[in-house]
Amino acid sequence: MSVDLNGKVAIVTGSGAGLGRAEAVALARSGARIVLNDLPGAAEEAAEEIRGFGGEAVIAAGDVSERATADAMMAAAVDGFGGLDIVVNNAGITRDKMLFNMSDEEFDLVVRVHLRGHFLLTRNASTHWRSVAKSTGAPVDAAIVNTSSEAFLSGPPGQANYGAAKAGITALTMSTARSMGRSGVRANAICPRAATAMTEGVLTGDSYGAEHVAPLVTYLASPAAAAITGQVFVVYGGMIAVLAPPTVAERFDNAAWDLESLDKQVGGWFADRDPEVGFSADSIMQLKLKD
Repeated sequence: MSVDLNGKVAIVTGSGAGLGRAEAVALARSGARIVLNDLPGAAEEAAEEIRGFGGEAVIAAGDVSERATADAMMAAAVDGFGGLDIVVNNAGITRDKMLFNMSDEEFDLVVRVHLRGHFLLTRNASTHWRSVAKSTGAPVDAAIVNTSSEAFLSGPPGQANYGAAKAGITALTMSTARSMGRSGVRANAICPRAATAMTEGVLTGDSYGAEHVAPLVTYLASPAAAAITGQVFVVYGGMIAVLAPPTVAERFDNAAWDLESLDKQVGGWFADRDPEVGFSADSIMQLKLKD
């Protein structure tokens, strides 16, 4: 299958700078026409860069958590470019705070931009693709790449809002892959480690360049990745790891549970375990580049 994106139309949210811009530029260099999205005034330089090497780009500015912005992005793609083939949901913000100090507004804003923003565009695009598949009688060839984070696996103490939003995005990705597969839509999520404005002071160094993430996004958006859906990838610095789904650590069976038997069986199993070992996938956080 081809990795050529000539004739494809892509929407990339949060593409004025950082990871989103790198993804949009990579998609454009592979031949896709790009609908750029960011807050008003933020995507002009990215559009100029794409046009500078002969690519096509338009801007649909706005807050991704607003329905009107999702509608505007769809109109720019479908009405402006004549269709839609690729959605890259990237836009996000952080409002880091310990849980006991986090305000309602700090929680709501992060979940709204990340999770609601992913939902709105994914829902609108899915509605469009389902309609196309029904009218043509054949599945479309469409791809969604969502941006999750290892925060949904590790439960960072200062990012309860961000981690919860990213867990929701992962679940949204799985549901999308399962519900839209028959229509010809595949959906995957990436957990990128990239040095951007959102990770300033946390991720530094050449290995965290956004240019190391963009090729995987471009590949997942291409026809060559037709068999890849419902997957979660960790990616940075030339390393790509495909995550396995959770497994059952232990099982307990009793037709008539009582507190004593629960304590004996369930409590007994935990008695010799390190209490720090919970559901958090700390081993994934230890992924390092090879020397």
